[in-house]
Amino acid sequence: MNRVRTAYMPLNSYPEGASAEAVQAAAGLAAPLGAGLHVTTFSVKIPPMNARLGSRMLNIPEMARTAEEQSRAECQRLAGIVQQIAASGGAEVKERPAAPGEVLDAAADEARYFDLSLLPWSGESMALQDLAQAVIFGSGRPAVVVPPAARVERVDHIAVAWDGSRAAARALGDALALVPQGCRITVLTVEGEKKLERRGLAAALASSLERRGFAAQAREVTLGRKAIGGALQDEALQAGASLLVMGGFGHSRLRDFILGGATQGIFVDLRVPVLMSH
Repeated sequence: MNRVRTAYMPLNSYPEGASAEAVQAAAGLAAPLGAGLHVTTFSVKIPPMNARLGSRMLNIPEMARTAEEQSRAECQRLAGIVQQIAASGGAEVKERPAAPGEVLDAAADEARYFDLSLLPWSGESMALQDLAQAVIFGSGRPAVVVPPAARVERVDHIAVAWDGSRAAARALGDALALVPQGCRITVLTVEGEKKLERRGLAAALASSLERRGFAAQAREVTLGRKAIGGALQDEALQAGASLLVMGGFGHSRLRDFILGGATQGIFVDLRVPVLMSH
């Protein structure tokens, strides 16, 4: 029996939904990865207010109903975008009501039942960032964060940010399960950013990948005045990779990761889809 790969994409509708461009970019990556797309749009369900409070503020129930109606309409808009981009291969879309504080945990929980998650990204949308954070940290499954400008036709060349760590090895393993045999792999090692276990790590991994049937090459990244996140993306794009693979990170919150740490700048200016495992 042929194995069927599945990709999960959660979409929030409250307080704001993702842009059409962001949804199209993330949904469009399912087919190149050979995955069937399963989407959950979360409509807001506002719990009833305290009766005494409601009597003092008579417009609260009406405001809640309006918010719920707008949220359902936004879910329909998001579903339409997904179905349009996935028209050739089809996509399964369901709407799930959830209270405002339940969406993040619900998305992380649902993501555990799929091979990977595809996460739309926007540097300006806190709602998208919070949802991505929840799935990356809470699902235990690989997730691809997709910039809105990304248009990937095939995934036959990936770049791997490699420092020999357990986190990097986990991300590599998750990526190899998704790419086709014979995929080109560029191994990126940053010199001078931190003390590495030994020299020649990129070459050692490239050799290992060659033995497993992949066309691999090693490249050392020179930072100069660049932040490491920008330098890694530059090298990945110059090499022609359509996906950058990175390990998880030690910070407890994505905000810390965005603002500092070894991969500073990746999400500040995301230009290439990034597969992460945590």
